[in-house]
Amino acid sequence: MQQFTVPQFIDVESKIIGPITTRQFLIFLGAATIIGISYKIFDFTLFLTTAIVVFLIATVFAFIKINGRPFHFFILNLVQTFRRPNLRVWNHRQGDIVSMPEAPITKAEVHAKPKEIYRSSRLADLALVVDTKGRYRGDGEDN
Repeated sequence: MQQFTVPQFIDVESKIIGPITTRQFLIFLGAATIIGISYKIFDFTLFLTTAIVVFLIATVFAFIKINGRPFHFFILNLVQTFRRPNLRVWNHRQGDIVSMPEAPITKAEVHAKPKEIYRSSRLADLALVVDTKGRYRGDGEDN
């Protein structure tokens, strides 16, 4: 049997800047953009508050993993769970059932086929065909 190498650690992301992956870099780039826009729009105290909150959220989304999966997958699964109903109820409606009209049951006659009795040489012929992989068919028939 041929041997194949099985890929391992397929969830490892490529590092671009030191220990930071592409996903983490893009998250921090987005956070820096939001912080830069808030610097231009807000006064210093509101900017500082916004910058701290945005930095903390970006850090959580970039580095925190729950059950080995990134934090944004955890948030998406949490939202999906809350959108589902808590209780599943089977709505059985009687109006959906369509009843078939009852037809009279007729009894069909069954004729038993008589068993074929094979001679012992037939079994030997079949064994010969199997042993020779179909090249010789027995009873004097050659292929």
